[in-house]
Amino acid sequence: MKYFKFQILVGVVLLASISASAQLLTGRDIMQKVDNRPDGDTRFMEMTMKLINKRKRVRERNVESYSMDIGKDKKTIMFFLYPGDVKGTGFLTWDYDEIGKDDDKWLYLPAMKKTRRISGASAKADYFMGTDFTYDDMGSRSLDEDIHKLLREETIDGHKCWVIESTSKDSRDIYLKKISWIRIDCLIPLKVEYYDKLGKLHRKLALSNIEEIDGFWIAKKLVMKNVQTYHETILEKINPKFNVPVKKGLFTVPELEAGEF
Repeated sequence: MKYFKFQILVGVVLLASISASAQLLTGRDIMQKVDNRPDGDTRFMEMTMKLINKRKRVRERNVESYSMDIGKDKKTIMFFLYPGDVKGTGFLTWDYDEIGKDDDKWLYLPAMKKTRRISGASAKADYFMGTDFTYDDMGSRSLDEDIHKLLREETIDGHKCWVIESTSKDSRDIYLKKISWIRIDCLIPLKVEYYDKLGKLHRKLALSNIEEIDGFWIAKKLVMKNVQTYHETILEKINPKFNVPVKKGLFTVPELEAGEF
């Protein structure tokens, strides 16, 4: 009986210890965990995009992309395959982890045979190819570009989540802050709300079809809704692959201007 009581006491102490250590986590600690979530050294995926306006008119696009980690930085290149009016359009990003260093982004427009460099305010505020994702959304955001605050824990669809408020430090961003519901088990957000400079809800991102593939967690469906314009974008990731062979030389402007892989 004494041994049984001892086991109960040890269990209570361990639970209390785990609970106390969880309470010690800051918003930044949690977002650091999210940032550190493994996703392979290289990645390939096909994507479909549906752009839906307030009249429910739908435009569809197909995209392929490769990405590679270079230390703490990341390089991504993608090409549009469909429809014909955007086929061959390419987008190249070099995302830097260094605070204060703007990412390099280039958009290749085959109809004009011209490469446009996306920089400064455009990289923060403009929307990517008519979608509801900004150019900034299309790259990796450095952890300390925002101030992160843990608001509470909440359960969504049976999944325990950390609710994190992230306030932007950059006045060029189109949002004042965002609130993310991060699944505790896999460190992927279930939803994100973006608030404009006046503190009004601007966009809502919902992530679903969350799966573990080759040991890496991924959300295969993303729906971004602009609640102010009633426009939305549905992005679905098809056949994602991790740690695929990729040459570093792929992530260059000359390769971008080739218009295809």
